[in-house]
Amino acid sequence: MTSPAGPALASGSTTVRVDPDAVYALVTDLAGLASVAVEAESMEWVAGTEASPGAVFRGRNRNGLRRWSTRCTVTEATPGRAFAFDVDYGPRGVVPIAHWRYDVEAASDGGTLVTERMWDRRPSWFVGLGGLATGVRDRRAGNTANIEATLDRLRVVLERGGAH
Repeated sequence: MTSPAGPALASGSTTVRVDPDAVYALVTDLAGLASVAVEAESMEWVAGTEASPGAVFRGRNRNGLRRWSTRCTVTEATPGRAFAFDVDYGPRGVVPIAHWRYDVEAASDGGTLVTERMWDRRPSWFVGLGGLATGVRDRRAGNTANIEATLDRLRVVLERGGAH
C-alpha cells in the first residue's frame, strides 16, 4: 500500500541539525528506529535485510506490562527522502493495523525536516481488541504523544552524533 489518501490519524514534525541522509539512515536502521520509537522494543528483518519495498520485519512492542508483535512490510524506501511501511497483526499478518511513514526533506537552514505520520488501517471489530491488548484505547491521542516523543528522541540521538 502507498500512503493512504485521507488524513493521517496522528502526525508530527521536527527539524534536526543533520543532513537528510543521516535521518534516513536512522529510520531505516531497525535497531536505530526501535531505540527511539516509544512503543517499540525491537525490530528485526524476517524477509530481506535492508529497507526496500517488499522487505518484511517483525516489530516487538511494549506498553508497560503489555507486549505484542506485528509484521511490517516496507512500502517505500527512497534514500534521503522517505521510509514507509504497513503494519499487520496475526498469522502471516492477516489483520491490517496501520501505515507508518517518515518523510525527510532538507530544510532551508541546513537541517532536515522530519515528518512522522500514522494512518489507522484496523477493521472496526479490531479497534476495541487492540485497545485491550496494548493498553491504548485512544490511538489518535496515544500515537500523537508517541510521535512527539519519538521525534524528540530521534533529534537528540542524531544531534549528539547518531550513536544508537
